Amino acid sequence: MSKTCESKNSGTEPLLIKDCRLQDYRRTLQLQYELRDKRREGTVGDTVLIVEHNPVITLGANKSKISLLSDVDELRAKGIDVVEIRRGGGATAHNPGQLVFYPILDLKKHGLGISDYIRLLERIGTELLGRFNVKVKARKGYPGLWTEDSKIASIGVRVSKFITFHGMAINVNNDLSIFDYIVPCGIGGVKMTSASELLGKKLDMDELKQTLGELLKKYF
Repeated sequence: MSKTCESKNSGTEPLLIKDCRLQDYRRTLQLQYELRDKRREGTVGDTVLIVEHNPVITLGANKSKISLLSDVDELRAKGIDVVEIRRGGGATAHNPGQLVFYPILDLKKHGLGISDYIRLLERIGTELLGRFNVKVKARKGYPGLWTEDSKIASIGVRVSKFITFHGMAINVNNDLSIFDYIVPCGIGGVKMTSASELLGKKLDMDELKQTLGELLKKYF
């Protein structure tokens, strides 16, 4: 497991991007809290963490949308952590091969409301996947990204005094069987897919991260 997050650009740039590689979810969550507080105090600038997680299921603040299909102890026995967190949405899952990014931004500085911010995350994800020949779209009322009949990316954010944390998870090369333990988004019958499943081949995660970094700088 990576112990530190590597900065991908100069700390003097308006947006600092850090690649945390494969990281335990709880460790990354704590780092988000620390950066959120520092951003609020003005001691750090806008920062985005890019990461892959060890297997974990996270339970958001919307209790009505949370549906675990297995006992927590059973999941942990299988090596899947379960963490309750205070972000929007219900249950979601992360594991290696999924590209996750957590922007810690000052929305006031960017002149964005929460809905505008979520639409912007969807635009970034759409453009990122489009560059790798994966066509996706947003659905009104269902944050995230979808193909014609499946979901490929999830969004769950929290904003505290204009500072964002949590973010977006895009299924790239990950094992989709982890989603069998939850009802994604709290919507019955949702099928999850990934870029590699749609394309019939695995994508280069470093190439995706580089492209994501370019898009983050473009939009933020």
